[in-house]
Amino acid sequence: MNKPQSYDIKITGGTIVDGTGTPGYRGDVGIKDGVVTALGEVAGDATQTIDATGKAVTPGFVDIHTHYDAQLIWDRMLTISPWHGVTTAVVGNCGFGIAPTRNSQQNLIIGTLEKVEGMSAAALTTGLGEKWPFETFPEYLDTIEKLGTAINIGVLVGHTPTRLYVMGEEATEREATSDEIEQMRKIVDEALDAGALGFATSKSPTHVGFKGKPVPSRVASYEEIDALASTLQNRGAVMQATAGKELWFDEYAELTKKYGMTISWTAMLAGMITPDSHLMQMQRSAELAEQGLPIYPQVTPRTLFFEFQFKEPFPFESLSVFKPVSGADFEGKKQLYADAAFRTAVKDKMDNMRPSFRTSWENSAISFCPSNPDYEERLVVDLAAELGVHTIDLGFDLALANDLDARFRMPFANADENEVEKLLTDKNTVLGLSDAGAHASQLCDACLPTYLLARWVREKQVLSFEEAIRMLTSRPAQVFGIKDRGLLEIGKPADVLVIDPDTVNCGRLERVHDQPAGQDRLISEASGMESVIVNGILLRQNNQDQLDPTGPLPGALLRNGQAA
Repeated sequence: MNKPQSYDIKITGGTIVDGTGTPGYRGDVGIKDGVVTALGEVAGDATQTIDATGKAVTPGFVDIHTHYDAQLIWDRMLTISPWHGVTTAVVGNCGFGIAPTRNSQQNLIIGTLEKVEGMSAAALTTGLGEKWPFETFPEYLDTIEKLGTAINIGVLVGHTPTRLYVMGEEATEREATSDEIEQMRKIVDEALDAGALGFATSKSPTHVGFKGKPVPSRVASYEEIDALASTLQNRGAVMQATAGKELWFDEYAELTKKYGMTISWTAMLAGMITPDSHLMQMQRSAELAEQGLPIYPQVTPRTLFFEFQFKEPFPFESLSVFKPVSGADFEGKKQLYADAAFRTAVKDKMDNMRPSFRTSWENSAISFCPSNPDYEERLVVDLAAELGVHTIDLGFDLALANDLDARFRMPFANADENEVEKLLTDKNTVLGLSDAGAHASQLCDACLPTYLLARWVREKQVLSFEEAIRMLTSRPAQVFGIKDRGLLEIGKPADVLVIDPDTVNCGRLERVHDQPAGQDRLISEASGMESVIVNGILLRQNNQDQLDPTGPLPGALLRNGQAA
């Protein structure tokens, strides 16, 4: 028995599920000075006691794939991730970020994030302000620390802002010179010295930036990526990569063997390329794991939906035929959509490409259509057949009839739960891809943790509650080198959740206008997330914030994976 003492918070009567995956056990939790100081039978009084009878007490969730890089400047609460139990988030994924950035290049960063991450330029411009409070990556980390956040933040240094910082707009046009690569290498090295968790990049063909150009990292040579990855050697750091040509399994294996670092790549999704492409990826991942190589594909338990408008047709922009659209202004887009020759080119492309993308478009739901409200929630393929038109003509006609405000909800991948189950139960994968903070008006997967617990634990009974908690806590922390999070253990920082396993869930998606400049986003409320404690401070109770968002907040900046 722990000797009687006074605690800041005592959680009584719950079932402790500690993040290791082992069976839960009945016990209390004592928290003092931001640290878990007692587990089991806890004697002594407390300033605040939380009754967890009939509930589970777990570590806070670790979300390794978010894009809150800009949002944390204007939204220190990092909504909506803490609603769903996330107490640690990693930003800078896919090589995107807002530092380093020269004052003269802010519009390049905003234009890139607007296109590739579906962020509103108006929200970014208003939220970040005219003069950003940082230029270099170390200054960005200092800014986060000074501002304070509700939850813990780890930061990856991104290839795209680094390349723009060195090369300017030419970063989207050409390979770097040896001198420019050396400048970038020094920036990444400096970022790691300052506390970056690692380095992130992307070669994904879906990543199209401002003016319809590839994001800067896509133009980089393999020699450049190799040089930047070399900075991770002997640091215990992670490289996050978004897969594409010249950055795939063979390159991951070579880099990992060469520099000894972990690579986590985005993303292994069911039906993304072909109906069974993920099975090949699973097999290749297993072969690399058998060689002892720490290469971890990220997976998600949710169907990947994009709700988009043809004013920003993100799902289509990886198609070469859409390049003129990506470079056009609002009126230019409308002219293209009305042009018969352009329509014919798009239809020819759609009729002669991989079936997975065409099927995804055809199975899109019309989610908003002021000109014809009776079309809402009908599938594109069904309505097109009824009207006797090509699905592309239907999409463009509805877009033009509504001044490009019509919305389409497109299932991008992971639509077959039988195949998703294989990804979730594969021992070589790690949960990621919530994309929280990105595509705010197009999707909302920040609710990934509560969805996993509701759908895959309670409803489908594919995962045990203990295994799901491990997947949300210690597993992602271990993969990303986050040293002091993910376990409920004496001496660890007190990031703790009280969860009702019988009711935990995510709510339906709602569109709100709470972004800077009145911009919209999709949100999802949580249920069953009874208490959220960050570093020993009660952040949320019964789905309500307990702290003033303008006052002191408990989150820590995790430099090199650990709080100061």
